[in-house]
Amino acid sequence: MNSFRTPAALAAFGLAGVLLAGCASSPSTAASGDASPSAESTLEAATITLYTSEPQEKADALVAAFNEVHPQVTVEVFRAGTGDLTTRVATEQASGGVQADVFLAADAGTFEDYAADDLLLQYSPADVESLNQDIVDPEGYYTGTRIIPTVIAYNTGLVSEPPTSWAELTDAEYANKLVMPNPDVSGAAAYNAAVWLDEPALGEEWMTKLAANKPVIADSNGPVSQAIATGAQPVGIVVDYLARELAAQGSPIAVSYPTEGVPYVSQPVGIFADTQEAGASKAFVDFLVSADGQELAVSQSYLPVREDVGTPEGAPSMDEITILSPELETIRASQDAAVEKFRTLFL
Repeated sequence: MNSFRTPAALAAFGLAGVLLAGCASSPSTAASGDASPSAESTLEAATITLYTSEPQEKADALVAAFNEVHPQVTVEVFRAGTGDLTTRVATEQASGGVQADVFLAADAGTFEDYAADDLLLQYSPADVESLNQDIVDPEGYYTGTRIIPTVIAYNTGLVSEPPTSWAELTDAEYANKLVMPNPDVSGAAAYNAAVWLDEPALGEEWMTKLAANKPVIADSNGPVSQAIATGAQPVGIVVDYLARELAAQGSPIAVSYPTEGVPYVSQPVGIFADTQEAGASKAFVDFLVSADGQELAVSQSYLPVREDVGTPEGAPSMDEITILSPELETIRASQDAAVEKFRTLFL
């Protein structure tokens, strides 16, 4: 049975009534709950530069919340896709030194590479024992800040029977109806490509069949989610929080967590070893994973990295999700080849 509705049926379906319950809780109004008065008073005025792949509005909200606690620290934000950021870091490194103080982007493999190249400062956040230890680097070079699974999303007005597995996306009914992000731009997509190739139930055979369905390749997850919500492509592969946000705004979009399991990135944060503002940079990292910082993350539709701040409305808890968790070293060693394989198959 074909599970797609025509655009005419979409209009009759009534978009406003078919939404994923994904509205996040309100942002915390007490952004200083985890910061002691002494921490604020002893931190000198400073300016730090943040390189991040966070959406600009989310990055701006993060800086504003941080400044409620540390108004004496100016945070200058350079925002770009992960691929562009890593290229920028490599160029700066070759030219004499990285110009950023803090890096918030990508996946753990990128940070492992930076640590191996002595680019990162060892620092464990003040509240590290309260975090999900799966996303904490035991050597202290980086810490995850959000749980961001990649899932199947679909337009609820155009799809009556959504796919529930990665395998289903290779079915003929999804030919020319899919959209997914470009791993040359998206760090999560690059990581996903390596995970899929490593997964016995998927692997190169699955990717080849998926490519045969000719999905549209968008630059990043943002355009993917928009294409699904507008119905330009009724089904796609995207990070889950974007679908929750659009659903909360009234878009006809919902998600399916594939039965084989989902890859996820933890949007790690690390401090560059060449920073001249270690104190302010450490304070920024501390805030990101503090209860207040994680309440902000939840309000932005992210799954948090600590258990004492709840989850976004309508989002599953981590124990309700099947996670694909390959060995990090395996993914780190294979990711470049996986991205090249993606280019060969899809682009």
